[in-house]
Amino acid sequence: MLNTPWEKRPLRRVTLFAGHYGSGKTNLAVNWALYLHSLGHRVSIADLDIVNPYFRTKDSAAELEAAGIPLVSPAYANSNVDLPALPRELYEVVENREHMAVLDVGGDDRGAYALGRYTPSILAENNYEMIFVANFCRPLTRTPEDALTVMREIEAAGGIPFTAIVNNSNLAHATTPETLRATYAAAERLSALSGLPVMMNAAEASVAGEMAPGEAFPLKLQTKYFDIKGE
Repeated sequence: MLNTPWEKRPLRRVTLFAGHYGSGKTNLAVNWALYLHSLGHRVSIADLDIVNPYFRTKDSAAELEAAGIPLVSPAYANSNVDLPALPRELYEVVENREHMAVLDVGGDDRGAYALGRYTPSILAENNYEMIFVANFCRPLTRTPEDALTVMREIEAAGGIPFTAIVNNSNLAHATTPETLRATYAAAERLSALSGLPVMMNAAEASVAGEMAPGEAFPLKLQTKYFDIKGE
């Protein structure tokens, strides 16, 4: 089902994760940053979400700091104030070519608008991976056609075309290997509709551990709203 597994796909300097609210893009972004770090790369991660105050990259600040991964996030992340402002340090994350950059883009098209100010630089360098995170267990993206609509809306808002798909279908704590496997056909259909490869399936580490080697990318670190952490 995977037509371009993550282990064989060329790494790009800038990796962006975007998708519908609740798709799990923040978990993917944090775990991908840690994965790149484990390969020996210098990595920075940035939170571009100025719309949704929940499930933010900031939730994993301590773990990222312990790994030596700089995090740039809105000044009011994880507070009761939510202002539409992004720190100027984010430009350095995008433009510092000595670091791999991971960007957690805001959910849906509204969240992707914040990406627009960095789009010219990212496109000019042309060394990026724009990943659509699909969760076919969510009400508004249960079908490949609905997911494709969200994908196109995000592309139009952010100005960067997607390059790959991650199937991160889950039911939070109720997820089993069969939960994910039941969505493989939907991911393949989305791939056919969009012309983009499925880069990986992703699952919380304990679930991925019950699957065949390489079948699912293990998410070893979750946001604070998940109390399960893979070892």
